[in-house]
Amino acid sequence: MQSVDWTIDGLSEETQKLLKSYVKDVVKVYGNELESILLYGSAVRGEFLPGRSNLNLLLVMSSYDLAVLKKYDSIHKRWSKEQVVVPLFLTAADLQSASSAFPLEYQDILECHRLLWGQDPFVGLKIDARYLAAEVLQALRGNLLRLRQRLVEGRSTEEAMTILLSLSITALLPALRGLQRLLSRPVLAHGESLLNDLESHLGIDLAGLRDALLLKRGRISPGQKEIPRLMDRYLESLTKLVTAAEARITR
Repeated sequence: MQSVDWTIDGLSEETQKLLKSYVKDVVKVYGNELESILLYGSAVRGEFLPGRSNLNLLLVMSSYDLAVLKKYDSIHKRWSKEQVVVPLFLTAADLQSASSAFPLEYQDILECHRLLWGQDPFVGLKIDARYLAAEVLQALRGNLLRLRQRLVEGRSTEEAMTILLSLSITALLPALRGLQRLLSRPVLAHGESLLNDLESHLGIDLAGLRDALLLKRGRISPGQKEIPRLMDRYLESLTKLVTAAEARITR
């Protein structure tokens, strides 16, 4: 077995120990079918919050079919309790086509990932960004539309709004990094710096998004009466952002 003796800056020793155990379990289950394991997302960007953030992983396989995917059942049963979400399963061959179809997601992984085991498939990979603008606009507009729909589905209760604010801002951040690329801005890894940069560059008030980010991180705890007002501010900021992004990208 290859060594898993690595360290990741900004990630607690406990979480790194957990990841090393996970890697050993995956390698044991898949053996020669496995080519690499990569970590991406908040754990690599230095924004991982124990108890709040998920661990996002990519498994590169030599090939996969139903039997290969089924093998992950035993791993998922154990590790889903440790904030390890079901990983992306790809082969090196289909990584290129996937990155062309989803440039927003794969550019994000390319720029901010950590190899945990095997060979890094992103070395030398070129992301085809022809469809980046369309994907960014779809992600921004889609986030707003889904948020409205889920508010109605959740009957706009304070509990539903609290959950939806966290889910929406989490899904929004990759799209905002994609927007920075389209605007030829430096791509910032940390959420607050990212919001500050776009707020200044686009000339719009994103305080509602910033409040949602603070809520997600547990840095503010608004009461039941304040949550609806926070949601109103979030919807207002998100609507301004979508309008400004569409105007900049499509002009």
